[in-house]
Amino acid sequence: MPALAVTLGALGVITEVEMQCVPAFTLAATEGPSTMTAEFAGLDATLAEIDHYEFYWFPHTDKVMTKRNVRRGGDAAVNPLPRWKGRLEDQFLSNTVFGWLNELAVRRPSLVPRLNDISASTLSAREFSDRSHAVYASPRTVRFRESEMAVPLEAAEPILREMQRWVERTAEPVAFPVEVRWAAGDDRWMSTAHERDSCYIAIHQYVKADHRAYFAHFWDVAREHGARPHWGKMHDYDADYLRSVYPRFDDFVALRDRLDPQRVFTNPYLEQVLGA
Repeated sequence: MPALAVTLGALGVITEVEMQCVPAFTLAATEGPSTMTAEFAGLDATLAEIDHYEFYWFPHTDKVMTKRNVRRGGDAAVNPLPRWKGRLEDQFLSNTVFGWLNELAVRRPSLVPRLNDISASTLSAREFSDRSHAVYASPRTVRFRESEMAVPLEAAEPILREMQRWVERTAEPVAFPVEVRWAAGDDRWMSTAHERDSCYIAIHQYVKADHRAYFAHFWDVAREHGARPHWGKMHDYDADYLRSVYPRFDDFVALRDRLDPQRVFTNPYLEQVLGA
């Protein structure tokens, strides 16, 4: 199972899956504005106390929006967001208005730092609880390009600080927040969290904006810290590099050789990340 859990489509066709699930649970959600400096200062305590934690950093500022979710039993009472509030904040503000801001950013890139500061400053704190799927899932209607890297815990702040300096140094207009989240390690050979607790840093750029310089610098910086790319998102890492950050890389390739020696299931992407 550790070899087959993340196959990248390289080992053949899976015809049957049996899934083991946990009992249904609710989540108590606490969300609110903060700063990157404050969040990293209290990171150890947060990771020890909170089941699911992430923040969204607004480039050109030190401001972030935090999300803390604590698990409760499936029979726990819920206090969901009022329907009108969810529609206002999660649909209208986070999608419709955000889309307008990105269109404006494409036309007037010089406004992006101010727009980000305003966006971060207008976010308000909120607390609610609901079934897990209602808290986890968020509507996203603004189209974007994305790249996400899993890095060692200690690398998160240095990478983000360098990206912060680079954005300021180059005046690159980045209107999309950067998602930063944490997850526990596992034993899956090709999992981005293989044998290490990880921080996931996901950068985005509006589909109509030029992402190339921003993404390329992120890939270079993350590579210096042993980053592992999200397999389904944009990156330029190849098999030679990935072998250095996946301890079971050669074992996986050997399994591929045995199960698909004729490379029936290969494609250009697999040749990039696994070799021919």
